[in-house]
Amino acid sequence: MSSAAAKVALIGAGRMGRVHGLSAAANQRLHLAWLAEPRSDAAAALAAELGCRTASLADVLADPEVRGVIVAASTDAHLDLTLQALRAGKAVFCEKPLDLDPARLKAHAAELAAPAAPLLVAFNRRFDPHFRALKAKIDAGAIGALETLNIVSHDPAPPPPGFVATSGGLFRDFTIHDFDTAAWLMDEAPSEVFAFAECLVDPTIGAAGDVDTARLVLRFPSGRLCTISNTRRSGYGYDQRIEAYGAKGAAMAGNPRLSTVVAASRAGARADAIHPGFASRYLPSYRAEMEHFADVLAGEAAPAAGYAESIAALALAEAALRSLASGASEAVAA
Repeated sequence: MSSAAAKVALIGAGRMGRVHGLSAAANQRLHLAWLAEPRSDAAAALAAELGCRTASLADVLADPEVRGVIVAASTDAHLDLTLQALRAGKAVFCEKPLDLDPARLKAHAAELAAPAAPLLVAFNRRFDPHFRALKAKIDAGAIGALETLNIVSHDPAPPPPGFVATSGGLFRDFTIHDFDTAAWLMDEAPSEVFAFAECLVDPTIGAAGDVDTARLVLRFPSGRLCTISNTRRSGYGYDQRIEAYGAKGAAMAGNPRLSTVVAASRAGARADAIHPGFASRYLPSYRAEMEHFADVLAGEAAPAAGYAESIAALALAEAALRSLASGASEAVAA
């Protein structure tokens, strides 16, 4: 770790707290000093793994040497924690979504759109090396003018019981990544959404009032189109693919595999499996977005995504929910 490493703190010792904590601890430009988590057992275990100390949120925000705060607590706490950190003069790296309620976000628009300190909302697909390479091809005109996108995002298995109740549902928790990816690749915000969705995988998800399988179509002001395929169960791994079609051809980003080994025999060829879950599949993107946060803290970059991208993705999720209820295409609210 460099002596000039920026001192940062982590809030949250759950699943995403560990993901982002490991990325911060591995980054030589950051000094992960503190972990704030009200569950003492979880805090102690993760702090030991990350090599940092535990502290209260008040102590973290009062530490004048802490320059950045990584918000990775439960989703319903993201906005309040982000506002507290910004008001304390700390730059914020916030796991998506910034909040589940557009009205709450808009109520704090002045603070979030022009924050007192930098605000980075972690839409990690923007940092995936495969998707970044795809965007570079599109932007360079390799396939001519981009016309349509096809995004496949399939979980390997349903989430644990109890997750749905606090997640915000499929569109706000899961598809929100795809909404942001579509707008990022198109360089245009969708204006209309049509959604079909059912509970086909896990009855407990349906009992909780959510869906687990969806097909969506986004229409953009330019007339261009994007389709999104989501399911909570693939049965074969974490399926993350994008196809881009343009006036001169197509470009695709497929699934990276656990290895490049292919075993061949008279029976055919057998490749290694795709990644089993998000933590391994998107590990390079988590490391890259934490490096971007280090750039932000060093004054070398502006946050790649923040309030504007958060409210835009959430507006698409809300339009998808309205479409599901109405059975018709719904305009995206401004």
